[in-house]
Amino acid sequence: MGGSAIWSSCVVALLLQSCLLITPTSAKKTYLVQMKHHQKPPSYSTHTDWYSDRLQSLTSSSHPDSIVYSYTTAYHGFAASLDPEEADSLRQSDEVLGVYEDAVYQLHTTRSPEFLGLDSELGLWAGHTPQERNQASQDVIVGVLDTGVWPESKSFSDAGLPDVPSRWRGQCESAVDFNPKVHCNKKLIGARFFSRGYHMAAGEKPSRETESPRDHDGHGTHTSSTAAGSAVGNASLLGYASGTARGMAVHARVATYKVCWTSGCFGSDILAGMEHAILDGVDVLSLSLGGGSGPYYRDTIAIGAFSAMEKGILVSCSAGNSGPAKASLANLAPWIMTVGAGTIDRDFPAYAVLGSGQKFAGVSLYSGKGMGRKSVGLVYNRGNNVSSNLCMPGSLDPSQVTGKVVLCDRGVNARVEKGGVVRDAGGIGMILANTEASGEELVADSHLLPAVAVGRKVGDVIREYVKSNRNPTAALSFGGTVVNVKPSPVVAAFTSRGPNMVTPQILKPDVIGPGVNILAAWSEAVGPTGLQKDTRKTLFNIMSGTSMSCPHISGLAALLKAAHPDWSPSAIKSALMTTAYTKDNTNSPLRDAADATISTPFAHGAGHVDPHKAISPGLVYDATPDDYVAFLCSLNYAPEQIQSIVKRPNVTCSRKFKDPGHLNYPSFSILFDSTRVVRYTRELTNVGAAASIYHSTIEAPSTVAVAVKPSKLVFKSVGEKQRYTVTFVSKKGASPMTKDAFGSIAWTNAEHQVRSPVAFSWTLCRDGCGE
Repeated sequence: MGGSAIWSSCVVALLLQSCLLITPTSAKKTYLVQMKHHQKPPSYSTHTDWYSDRLQSLTSSSHPDSIVYSYTTAYHGFAASLDPEEADSLRQSDEVLGVYEDAVYQLHTTRSPEFLGLDSELGLWAGHTPQERNQASQDVIVGVLDTGVWPESKSFSDAGLPDVPSRWRGQCESAVDFNPKVHCNKKLIGARFFSRGYHMAAGEKPSRETESPRDHDGHGTHTSSTAAGSAVGNASLLGYASGTARGMAVHARVATYKVCWTSGCFGSDILAGMEHAILDGVDVLSLSLGGGSGPYYRDTIAIGAFSAMEKGILVSCSAGNSGPAKASLANLAPWIMTVGAGTIDRDFPAYAVLGSGQKFAGVSLYSGKGMGRKSVGLVYNRGNNVSSNLCMPGSLDPSQVTGKVVLCDRGVNARVEKGGVVRDAGGIGMILANTEASGEELVADSHLLPAVAVGRKVGDVIREYVKSNRNPTAALSFGGTVVNVKPSPVVAAFTSRGPNMVTPQILKPDVIGPGVNILAAWSEAVGPTGLQKDTRKTLFNIMSGTSMSCPHISGLAALLKAAHPDWSPSAIKSALMTTAYTKDNTNSPLRDAADATISTPFAHGAGHVDPHKAISPGLVYDATPDDYVAFLCSLNYAPEQIQSIVKRPNVTCSRKFKDPGHLNYPSFSILFDSTRVVRYTRELTNVGAAASIYHSTIEAPSTVAVAVKPSKLVFKSVGEKQRYTVTFVSKKGASPMTKDAFGSIAWTNAEHQVRSPVAFSWTLCRDGCGE
């Protein structure tokens, strides 16, 4: 996975000054070296000794300290500082599976628990006492790989929690600003940091960056408290979204692994964090970060996640913020829970009133004095260069904007930075107008001056008003917090979309969760915008992105793990997917914020998570590590490439699926390419009551005929498995020009609906796609 495929942080990541890639200052770079782990000669006491010796023997100029990390669990091999010639030399060794340059990943940047029905967990635990419920949750540990943690936050209070689970093997690491005895407790039970890959890329230790588990960015504190933060009353962002802030799994323990620094998250550091998290004993791993997509044997997160999955750890990752572009997803491995983002039923309205009398609604989290009711001059594209419409730094002419409201186009630089540019040039307000790229989606920001964000259509009206009037004016006002917004959820425009370009037969994303305007704990080392000039301090912040939706699902997975400790990661994923809903709170199909059209599974996957139903799904699609090996064999990877992922010697592919779509996955992605008939067999496991009977229900587009056999499944006992076969036939007249279509297959009885989305795509059909 190359650095060229990197995509940005959470939607507000552009307003964090931590998204610039490091340019190495020497010829040496960090490489990840995958070794044939099982070939270690017995003369070496450790794999690290073997790696060090082989490195020196193959690259005579290498220093013994060239090894940055040695991995034994998440990855088999090591990270080392090498020049390109040394890397090439290692590639020639029979003991080496692959040598890849270290990639940099980026972060993907209250009411969401209530929106999910988690204001009380009682409904999730029918038949159990509060004591049993709390005890089960307290035994679950959520590991978060991110920017660290602000341990003083009340979201990490351990009030009422018993001793740390005895199986926990992790620790809190000391640093100049982090005292484990003071800053860790029975809630925050682990806090580590990994920076060697970052330091190697920087060429020297970065200035102003303390090597510590402490969060100086805010993102990691936000995500970890979203997943499993304790309940904190009277939480708000400068008065907005006031209420109780709490994580999804409020009684679970938290362990943080700081792998992201000012210029990103390096693969070598991420692997080191995953390695320790697995060995420490986490139950769920949450990663709100990612890069581009590529073969699984080149995807460091996918490789580490496979090891976690084998250990029974569910890995939840953000899908990315490159929507609404198609085929923009990351974290695509089928053993990863890939999470997109939707809105919740809360909004922060703000208004722009033009001199023409027109009043337009937008959003804002501005919390200052405001402008009053008096209209002032409104200007657009008044500056020193062609970027003044974007309000780029240095682009505005103070003589043109002083004392006025400035209309700024969204894009290129951070939304809140634009407000800072306007303020520095003398402007007193800003209207931030979407362009075609961001459509109608509105994301609220804690601006430095009075500012209102509006959609593309309204933005076009205001642009035309400014251009066509000699003396355009505007006044801005702010409406605070409103709840019970309809429709909701709406699929976020920024959430990355399918189809899955690595394995088109696997439908991604898996689900969506709350990811727009989410309130959670924040670092006091940085203001709510993340800008250096923002001197405000807040204990909580509101952020948007798949970075925010990912920890929601991580926390829900922890609740399911507590309720069903014997369930595999695949079973937990299945429960969350097959019980997800696809209608909003007006009982209409989910809408897409990009253009207000009906959303599709390429955007929302199986739908929006429903924890109450997921706790008791009735049936699950389970998959074992061996099933995933058979899946990898179906991709026609070389044995060495599969070995680098599964970390087993002598992978023979004696069991191999006919195509990747035969994996027992909770959704379907049907490709009509070389044939007009696709047939898959799936297996369901009964996790509901004995003597359960289910009947199939099919939804299909007019271009496809679908048949399920048998159409009835009878489960006599709990844990019993039953198979069914579904046949998809492309009807006559379909062609490669046929538009993608969607449907579903559901198994239902009086208590449960086990629903799987189906996506249909037509490619180059050699036999005519149904003629």
